Amino acid sequence: MALTQPLMLLDTNVVLYFLGGRLVNPLPSGQYFISVITEIELLSYPSLSPDEETQIIDLLNKITIIGIDNNIKNLTIAIRKQYKLRLSDAIIVATAKSLNAILFTNDIRLANLIEINTQTVEIM
Repeated sequence: MALTQPLMLLDTNVVLYFLGGRLVNPLPSGQYFISVITEIELLSYPSLSPDEETQIIDLLNKITIIGIDNNIKNLTIAIRKQYKLRLSDAIIVATAKSLNAILFTNDIRLANLIEINTQTVEIM
């Protein structure tokens, strides 16, 4: 029986902590993903410097980005109705649920959802 690596989806805040060198502990070993929403959020900060943009693009080239398919769309609708989350947060949660991945987030609202496994990170 082959051992499979855990699947992990990074919320935007965790990616920012990682890129900023603010994680107290390294992220655990596993297969990492981000939602297309996180990609959009990371690259759309108005005050992003060219160096920061290059750093983000380098990371994006090394990680699997998950788009919005029909399953994620339908999960997003259900999650948003139930929890009244912002659309971007609901899409990220739905993406984690569709992958059966652990969502790494420091967003307290998302970390307390029972539909998905979540993990927070310690930051400096």
